[in-house]
Amino acid sequence: MSPSILRLSSSLGWPAGLSAAIRLKQLCREKNSDLSVCVVEKGAEVGAHIISGNVFETRALDELIPQWRNEGAPIDVHVSSDKFWLLTKEHAFSLPSPFENKGNYVISLSQLVRWMATKAEELGVEIYPGFAASEVIYDRNDKVCGIRTNDMGIAKDGSKRETFQPGVDLKGRVTLLAEGCRGSISEKLIRDQKLREKGQGQHQTYALGIKEVWEVEEGKHKPGEVLHTIGWPLDRNTYGGSFLYHMKDRQISIGLVIALNYHNPYLSPFDEFQKFKHHPAIRKLLEGGTVLQYGARTLNEGGFQSIPYPVFPGGAIIGCSAGFLNVPKIKGTHTAMKSGKSSLFQAYAYMLTLNHICSPIR
Repeated sequence: MSPSILRLSSSLGWPAGLSAAIRLKQLCREKNSDLSVCVVEKGAEVGAHIISGNVFETRALDELIPQWRNEGAPIDVHVSSDKFWLLTKEHAFSLPSPFENKGNYVISLSQLVRWMATKAEELGVEIYPGFAASEVIYDRNDKVCGIRTNDMGIAKDGSKRETFQPGVDLKGRVTLLAEGCRGSISEKLIRDQKLREKGQGQHQTYALGIKEVWEVEEGKHKPGEVLHTIGWPLDRNTYGGSFLYHMKDRQISIGLVIALNYHNPYLSPFDEFQKFKHHPAIRKLLEGGTVLQYGARTLNEGGFQSIPYPVFPGGAIIGCSAGFLNVPKIKGTHTAMKSGKSSLFQAYAYMLTLNHICSPIR
């Protein structure tokens, strides 16, 4: 299978990967060209691994799909309040909020990427869920020319079952990696191509975010309310904090983020999260509620100085795979989308694919 352009994305990279795919198809229509754009997703369906509530800044979507408000986008809960607390074991002290979330929305990120996937398919993007990329493919000139999906039907002991099917090679002129934070293929490419040294980027640092989605009692639900905390249950030597976002339909997203450079070897992020949920100010909200989803993911914490040189021969690394998370704002979705649709990547991909047939993109 050889699409003109291969777009590679894993579940946590969906905003970046889909934005890139959508933008390329938009460029095809503008230039009256027909290129094949393919997205590979390791989950069983689009957004299968995304459970995070999200305080969403819309400017990247405004640029990508200006009419999203009239096209059924699942973005309708305005931020109604923005609180910032310092917690002790028994009390919560209100502090001035360092964030500016006025005009933003509280959304379900999984619902957003599912909607984006429908928009991509309407433009002709091919989306293949259920296929995990296992390695990149190089041509004879050591240029990346695609990816190979993982073998199917492998037993736990490594033997091949009767249902065994070898991985499929997906080749294209451009491969964009949008695997999310610390993607296995992306990290290998960064090392092999020395992209961090080339971009003079410092080493990346990481945090672990543990999160749950709850359905709470009607009287306790305040759509659009946003809360961030610092302090307890973490000590002064441990970097981290919590979030609590009121989505729609009586659902809230709650989580605790802890940097992975914590000094206490006995610290358990999961246990710290359980302590946090029992804080008097938090417990009263959750009492009588039901857990709907739970999970964890890593987060880039290095910031701008840790971004590697994102372009390699045959493609580029986008989204959180490259570390495009604005740490002070705790915002990564719109920056991932911007990296996917930006003129840098699109000009590179588009001009390379069309062999300079069309005029340059400005």
